[in-house]
Amino acid sequence: MLSLTNRLLLASSAVLAGFLGVTGLVLDNAFRESAETALRDRLQGHVYALLAASDVDTQGMLHLPAELPDARFSQPASGLYAEVIDSSGKPLWQAKSMLGVSIPPTPMPTIGQRRFDEISTERGVALFSLAFTVSWESAAKQQRLYTYRVLENRNSVNAQIARFRQSLWGWLGAAALLLLIVQGVILRWSLGPLRRVADDVRAIEAGLAHRLHGTYPRELRHLTDNLNGLLESAELHLKRYRDSLGNLAHSLKTPLAVLRNAIDHEQDIGALRTLAGDQISAMTQLVEFQLHRAAAAGRTAMITPVAIQPVVENIIAALSKVYADKGVVVGLDVDQQAVFPGDAGDLTEMLGNLLDNAFKWCRQR
Repeated sequence: MLSLTNRLLLASSAVLAGFLGVTGLVLDNAFRESAETALRDRLQGHVYALLAASDVDTQGMLHLPAELPDARFSQPASGLYAEVIDSSGKPLWQAKSMLGVSIPPTPMPTIGQRRFDEISTERGVALFSLAFTVSWESAAKQQRLYTYRVLENRNSVNAQIARFRQSLWGWLGAAALLLLIVQGVILRWSLGPLRRVADDVRAIEAGLAHRLHGTYPRELRHLTDNLNGLLESAELHLKRYRDSLGNLAHSLKTPLAVLRNAIDHEQDIGALRTLAGDQISAMTQLVEFQLHRAAAAGRTAMITPVAIQPVVENIIAALSKVYADKGVVVGLDVDQQAVFPGDAGDLTEMLGNLLDNAFKWCRQR
């Protein structure tokens, strides 16, 4: 069976792993969405830059400068591409970076709206695409629709997300390890009193101590007090039995001496038999009395209340045999529900002394 420390460590490790795992997934998703939002804004900025650099001549022809603000538009296969498409889908202008790159068309948005798509080239290169449609009025008062489309390779965003994930899970793993170490230290410190109790109990088993003498937390104090109470009760029982054995040996000397004297001097067999029976009965009562007295070890910390009536009836039955020659008449009036909140031995000794005096000094009732 697992120890308390291992159980707590396993449970807390599972909870910690679940919490950090969920936290990592939430942060990862939030960063990915943030990176994609930043990319959309960056592509929108490129569209606005192209719009600002665009010009329509008197013939309605669109012109853009050879050199654009971002140099990547002028570098073939740089990963940043741009083109302008007319209303029929025909490219009117393409950046130099699109040289040798075949990009599939995307649906054109309505005027003033932008459309964001994720597409792939014929070679399987993933791209983010942002298209924006504008209406341009020529000198001849003719409305022309132009769709500006800017595309960027997804690898840059993927690399950014990968770096973040590596950093994120590395820090979360380090935090989890640190928390587990701290938690292990805290658990060891918190469960220290239990180990001290176990060490004290082993010392008692080895005979090196008689009580739990340590200072324990409030939560364990009731347990340790009860254990000390049980130990004290056991010692009292042992002392009571030793004293009772000594008292029994001392009490039996007189009947045994009477029997030995009768055996040596009594000639009448009938009288000897009567005397022997009386002395044996007396010794039996002495043994029973001392055994009952030895069993009375005082009230313990966990005692079951004792019904009074059965104890009284047993004592009366025993004393009636001892004082049979007096023919004592006993009247018993005890509530059947009455109980004694203590040890049965204490009750027997107390009532035994009381009833023994009653039998001894009464006339007949």
